[in-house]
Amino acid sequence: MFKDKKQVKFVAFAVAVVFLLGIAAVAVTQTTTGMAAAAGSSSNIGIVNYQMIVSQHPDMAKAQEAMQAEVNQAQKDFDSKAATMNDKEKQDYYMQLQQRLNLKQQELVGPVFDKVNAAIKAVADAKGLTVVLDKNQVIYGGQDITDEVMKKIGAAK
Repeated sequence: MFKDKKQVKFVAFAVAVVFLLGIAAVAVTQTTTGMAAAAGSSSNIGIVNYQMIVSQHPDMAKAQEAMQAEVNQAQKDFDSKAATMNDKEKQDYYMQLQQRLNLKQQELVGPVFDKVNAAIKAVADAKGLTVVLDKNQVIYGGQDITDEVMKKIGAAK
């Protein structure tokens, strides 16, 4: 195909140059687009302390109590049935209980997350915010709406 080593080197060099120019063009495009987007929407960004809001939601204490009761029941079930099982059966039964507990946790905590998300959306809409980020993900800027969301869900800060 190629007659000598010089042609091979030239083609390889040309491919490398085209590749590097393509990467540089993508980097420049991404940088300018990202900076323009950040500059244009900085006033429409809200931040919340999501973990605190969820942990202080009035329904979370009930969910945690129900979950603890479920864990205690699972422990009793395991202790009573495991006495007559071999190691493989114990492991399988333990995995079943873990799955049951995971589903129960989703069932109990899911509605709390839904209520928190709805409260965040309501506050953000009222303030004209287009984006709300978790406070732990933001280094600088944004309008903190945590207090307003806490009031909306009825949790004392």
